[in-house]
Amino acid sequence: MSSLLVFRRMLVEEYRMHTELFGRGRFIGFPLFTAVLVAGGVWLLEATGTNLESIIAGLFVLVFLFGLQVGTIGLIGRDAMRNVLGDVTLLVFSGRTLPISRRKLLATFLLKDLVYYIGLFLTPIAVGFLPLVTADELTLGGVVMLWIALSATFAFGAGASLALAGIATRNVGAIVVLLVSLVGIFLVAPELFVTVSPYGLYANPGIEAAVASFVGVVAVLIAGPLLFEPPTSGGVRRIENRRFTRLADRGGVFFARSLLEVARSSGSVWKVIFSLGILFAVAALVLERVVVATALEPSAGIAFGTLLGLGAFTTYNWVTQLSDNREYLRYPVSYSAVFAGKFRAFLTLSLPTGMGYLAFAGIWYPGFELLLGVLIFPLVSIYVFGVTAYLTGLSPNELLFNTPLFAVYGVALAVVAVPLLVAALAFGEFPLYASLFSLGLAVATAAVGLLLVQASSKKWERSVRAQ
Repeated sequence: MSSLLVFRRMLVEEYRMHTELFGRGRFIGFPLFTAVLVAGGVWLLEATGTNLESIIAGLFVLVFLFGLQVGTIGLIGRDAMRNVLGDVTLLVFSGRTLPISRRKLLATFLLKDLVYYIGLFLTPIAVGFLPLVTADELTLGGVVMLWIALSATFAFGAGASLALAGIATRNVGAIVVLLVSLVGIFLVAPELFVTVSPYGLYANPGIEAAVASFVGVVAVLIAGPLLFEPPTSGGVRRIENRRFTRLADRGGVFFARSLLEVARSSGSVWKVIFSLGILFAVAALVLERVVVATALEPSAGIAFGTLLGLGAFTTYNWVTQLSDNREYLRYPVSYSAVFAGKFRAFLTLSLPTGMGYLAFAGIWYPGFELLLGVLIFPLVSIYVFGVTAYLTGLSPNELLFNTPLFAVYGVALAVVAVPLLVAALAFGEFPLYASLFSLGLAVATAAVGLLLVQASSKKWERSVRAQ
C-alpha cells in the first residue's frame, strides 16, 4: 500500500469524521469563524494601543503551542497501538492490519495534519489580517509571508512535540537534560531562538533566514517519526490492586481510575507538567515584553494565576482521554459520582503543578504579587473545569471544529480572563483595587464553576439516556 494512497484516505477520514460529529455546516463554517475572530481580535488589540508587531509575535507563540498540542499524537499513538483507547479505528492506529510500517503511518499522519490544519486554521488566520492591507498597515506580500512563517511554525511545533515524545519513549532522563539545555540557551542567548525559528523569517525575510528557519523545521519533522518507538508488548501494563484500592479509598473509584489512566498512559503525569510549563514560559515571556514595550508594571501573580488556570483545560483533556459520555451507562452508578471523581483527579494533577510553577516564578517576581496567583489559580481552574464539563461532558475534543460550541466556550472563558488580565495591567497604578477586584472575581467564578460541575452530571446523564 503506497503512502500517497494512505495520505489521501487519511484526509477523507478526517473530513468524514468531523462532518459526522459536528455537521457539515458547522465544520465548514469554522474557517470563516476563525478569520472573523482574528480580524476582530487584531482590531481590538490595536484599539487598545497594542503594537502590531507585538500582536504578530504573540500569534507565533500561540501557533507554536498549537503545533505542540497536535504533535502529542506521539503519546496518544502509543496507547492506541496497544489497544487501550477503546473504539479507535483511525488509519494511523492500524499498523497491525495494514501492509505498512507504523513509523511510516505516523509520518503520513503527521503530513496529513500539517496539510489539514494549515488549510483549516492557519490560512483563515492569515486571511484575518487582510483588512490591514486596505489600511496600509501590511502589504499583501507581508500577509503571504506571515502565512508561510505561521505554517512553518505550526510544523515546527508538531514535529518538536513528536520528537520529544519519541525521545521520552527511549530515555526519560534525556528529555530532562534536553529541556534544561534549551532553557539555559534561551536565558543566555534568546535571540538565537528567534534566528533559527520561522518567526525570524517573517521578521527579517531573506535567503539566510529561510535556510536557518526551515532547516530546523525539516529536522524535527524527520526526527519525530524516526525517534518514535512503537510499543513492542501486546498488552497493557497491569495496574496493581493495592495502588488502585489505596487511591479509591481516598477519593473514590472514578478518582482512582482517572489518576491511573493518566499515570499509565504514555507520558504519564509528565505531560501535565509539560503542558502547563509551556504556558508558564509563554506567560513569563509576554510579561517581560509588556514591561519592555510599555510603562506598565503588571501583576505577575494575577497574570500567572489567570493563564495557568485557563491552561488547566489541557489537564481536563488528559483526565478524560479514555472516557466517553455513554460509557458509564453500563455501570450502576450516577453521573454525579463520575464527574466528582474526574474533578478530584483534575485538582490533584493540576493544582500541585501550577503551584510549583508559581513557586519557581518567585525567583524573579515579588512574593506578594505571586501570593495573588496562589489564590487566583485554583479558583480559575475550578471555573474552567465546570465550564468544560458542562459544555462538553467527557468529550472535550468536541470543542474542536464545532463552531457554535467553540464560540460559547471562548466567550465563557473571556468574561473571566479579560477582566483579570486588565486588572493585572492596572496593578501598578491601583494595587489595592486591582487585588480586591481580582480576588472577588476569582471567588465568584469558582462558585459558578462548582455549580456547573453539579449541573454537568445531571445534564449529561439526561442527554445520554435520551439518545
